[in-house]
Amino acid sequence: MNENIQGWINLYKPKNITSFYAIKKIKYKFKIKKIGHAGTLDPLAEGVLPIAIGKATKLIPFIHGQQKKYIFEIKWGEKTSTDDSDGVVIHTSKKLPEEEEINKQLKNFLGYIDQTPPKASAVKINGKRAYQLLRENKNIELKPKKVFVSKIKLLNSIDKHYSTFEIECGKGFYVRAFARDLAESLGTFGHIVALKRAKVGLFAIETAILLDDLIKIRQTQQEFNFIHSSVSMLDDILAYEVVEEEDLKNLSLGKSIILNLNNLIKPLLNSVDEKLVFLSFKGNIISYGKLNNDLFIPKKILL
Repeated sequence: MNENIQGWINLYKPKNITSFYAIKKIKYKFKIKKIGHAGTLDPLAEGVLPIAIGKATKLIPFIHGQQKKYIFEIKWGEKTSTDDSDGVVIHTSKKLPEEEEINKQLKNFLGYIDQTPPKASAVKINGKRAYQLLRENKNIELKPKKVFVSKIKLLNSIDKHYSTFEIECGKGFYVRAFARDLAESLGTFGHIVALKRAKVGLFAIETAILLDDLIKIRQTQQEFNFIHSSVSMLDDILAYEVVEEEDLKNLSLGKSIILNLNNLIKPLLNSVDEKLVFLSFKGNIISYGKLNNDLFIPKKILL
């Protein structure tokens, strides 16, 4: 693959493989030197996995913070060591919650809530991942953190033993922890038996490409239409298209440039940092940095 190509792949990761394995296959197939992914999916989970190619890997932090949507199924009456079906059952309960009970409790999980990550998670404790310590049978205590939930919906219940949900949430949210906590609030136990990520920001399941289909694509320049431009998948940003050669030259040297603020191509919506601006050239991000009046001060150069 051309080393200058940068952008995003909206990948549909299947079950039973790690996110790392998925990008390793893509890297080998297309001979990509620089590749990364935003938002790891557990082997049990399937769905949208944003893949960054080339210099777009520097933009991964901006995808991490975007809103996510999950569809998942909880099995009631059993708590496992990992809060999903990969773990061993450690507690059981005969109580199976009614739909009315569930819907009533869901209201308590909206907005900013405190959530303790699962012990089988990638959270670091003294430099080691929590799941590594769990495998070593170490007794670990994880601290709760603030996470945000914008929407929760009970989709259906099957024989009272299983319920399917849809949730929209922010950065750092664990669906497995939600299943555990919801079950406990209902006076029972529960764990995840199916999990699908349907959306990450502008990366949607409807336009995702299956890993097997991607691997079958021939390695010709004309076949790279599955790569989205680096600017197209960034949501709620101030963007500016650079057209002057002099500006490109100055940016490549790390210099600041003057912007015509009337030419901002994407309006500011909900960005936390109102002065962070992304510069693009022919659809690809070439820099991002701070705006001081009309003076752009680069923080990162992707040229």
